[in-house]
Amino acid sequence: MLKAEIRKQALKDRLRLDDATYQELNKALLNQFKTLDFSQIKTLHIFLPIIEKREPDTFLFIAWLSETHPEIKIIVPKADFETALMTHHEYIGKEDLKKNLYNILEPQKGGLHHTEIDLVIIPLLAFDKQGFRVGYGKGFYDRFLQNTNAQKIGLSLYPAVEKIDDVNEYDIRLDFCITPTEIIKF
Repeated sequence: MLKAEIRKQALKDRLRLDDATYQELNKALLNQFKTLDFSQIKTLHIFLPIIEKREPDTFLFIAWLSETHPEIKIIVPKADFETALMTHHEYIGKEDLKKNLYNILEPQKGGLHHTEIDLVIIPLLAFDKQGFRVGYGKGFYDRFLQNTNAQKIGLSLYPAVEKIDDVNEYDIRLDFCITPTEIIKF
């Protein structure tokens, strides 16, 4: 399937989720996430969810990390839609977040982060069995991931699709993807 078809179907599937199912899937994702080895992680970059689009609720992950691994610095993105690039900011709490024009929560006062990141938790609409992902199509994460050696982990509420047919040289492959039932290594 092509990215455009996969994107359309994934959005439709997500929006059909009722609240109870969505919450259960998020709890299951968190339980899988908790099994990762964080012993070598000093800095973790994580996206902030667009709950209205039924993205995985990463606030659950942030709360768990803050409680069990307070030594890990949490970094969150801020998107520049004119350049299609992101800046990276220290997460200082929900009270620092404000929605932008696209309904995406972004940090307002969290300090800019310029140094190495050990692990990136990546948003996606779908992924395939080869480790490639379909996002919203703007390329923010592919540009960011080209310049980092961080471990790349996607979060998906659904299992992998067989194959994304229009992968290109700019698509960055995931190292792992977490689903509610498993962690898949690529």
